[in-house]
Amino acid sequence: MAELATIARPYAEALYQVAKTQDVKAWAQQLDALALVAGDAELRQFADNPKVSAEQVFEVMSAAAKQPLVAGVQNFVREVIANGKLAALPAMVEQFHALANAAAGVADAQIYSAFPIDAAQLADVVGSLEKRFGRKLEAHVSLEPSLIGGIRVVVGDEVLDTSVKARLERMKVALTA
Repeated sequence: MAELATIARPYAEALYQVAKTQDVKAWAQQLDALALVAGDAELRQFADNPKVSAEQVFEVMSAAAKQPLVAGVQNFVREVIANGKLAALPAMVEQFHALANAAAGVADAQIYSAFPIDAAQLADVVGSLEKRFGRKLEAHVSLEPSLIGGIRVVVGDEVLDTSVKARLERMKVALTA
């Protein structure tokens, strides 16, 4: 995985340098869609076929993204395809988001919850988490019923686990020690 990160870094940095002169959020949405498409094994197999041109791969990707792409994103994707780095596109997009978030002073927070969280509850949770982590957070919520109750939050390499499952594990360790 370190190899993909190494390949992705210069692409992400160049992409961010161009995107920040325009609309970073719009670019990020388009890149997310393209990263999702690039993650498909069948598409990568299609792209690896020597009988398929780079332009054909681009056309399939842009059609699968299901949204119009700005010229800068189109040029970027064409360059990635031409250089045979399509497999690294999701890592490039991930690093692009990290650069954009760092510049905006925002961090991604992945919130895992046992139950759905409505908008008002999410706003309260994010407010508390922003105080706890000391920075602005962009929250992404995923349901994880195995937590039984509570939430688990991942911000970068920091984890805050207040789930029932984690509490039960701590009790188990304390009782068996």
